[in-house]
Amino acid sequence: MQNGTRLAAVDLGSNSFRLEIGQVDHGQIHRTEYLKETVRQGNGLDSARNLTTEAMQRGWDALARFGERLAGFKRSQVRAVATQTLREARNREEFLLRARTILGFGIDVIPGREEARLIYQGVAHMLPHTDASERERRLVVDIGGRSTEMIIGHALEAELVESYRVGSVAWSMKHFAEGQFTPAAFRAAEVAAKAVLDDALGSYTRDQWDVAYGASGTIGAVGDVLAAAGAESGLVTREGLDWLLDRLLKAGSADKLRIDGMREDRKAVIGGGVSVLRAVFDLLGIEEMKVAQGALRHGVLYELLERDESVADM
Repeated sequence: MQNGTRLAAVDLGSNSFRLEIGQVDHGQIHRTEYLKETVRQGNGLDSARNLTTEAMQRGWDALARFGERLAGFKRSQVRAVATQTLREARNREEFLLRARTILGFGIDVIPGREEARLIYQGVAHMLPHTDASERERRLVVDIGGRSTEMIIGHALEAELVESYRVGSVAWSMKHFAEGQFTPAAFRAAEVAAKAVLDDALGSYTRDQWDVAYGASGTIGAVGDVLAAAGAESGLVTREGLDWLLDRLLKAGSADKLRIDGMREDRKAVIGGGVSVLRAVFDLLGIEEMKVAQGALRHGVLYELLERDESVADM
């Protein structure tokens, strides 16, 4: 692919929709534009697992803004992927039919394990490529709105991928429905998360990886808060999670939470996110987790680049 070519990835997540536009430069992709829209489609599923009209409209509005930025892009330069909420939604075709027209490009609803693989690609490509980093065995965890992905790999190869139906939006709705932070609510949320994630105990054991990385929303938000409180930047520790839980309990509710480093749009789902992250730390024996710069959208971008190069080589 020629240097200077622009590529775009659209991530239709359960909490946020994201657009990442990058420019190709000697096999690397450098960001030129990034848009994030908090749409909370994950809490727009009704009891019959249908997206509400309001949730669909929030998504369409976000995609209309993305579509404006994508004017002039070729079909081969753009890929849009949708994750857990649209995997679950029984009326997803109603949403997608209009969404594809509004965006101007196709939208793929990808399986959980494919999401996990792309997350790993995004994380791996955004890490420094040194001899040490190429040798390390990595655990990558991404806590999304309605699913959590876990991957073990090394270099650019994902070797074990899994997706679990537990996430910040779903757990906030289930265990912190009124936005109240209590010890009992956190205990119940962590126990429930461990029950869903229990299968990971057999495959993601501490002897299978050297370094743990956390990708995307929840873990990035926790890392920002801990750094603002004076902790080491880009690192989430067990001690830091204990401190954050204490702050949430002292606040008592999401609307009373005042904490440096946390965006307003994250407060409504931080209870669920923290409870899932604490469950992951406990189950897998994690003491510290590095906050990764790469995410699903970066994996999509690099796959677009590599797909073009493989076609060119044929």
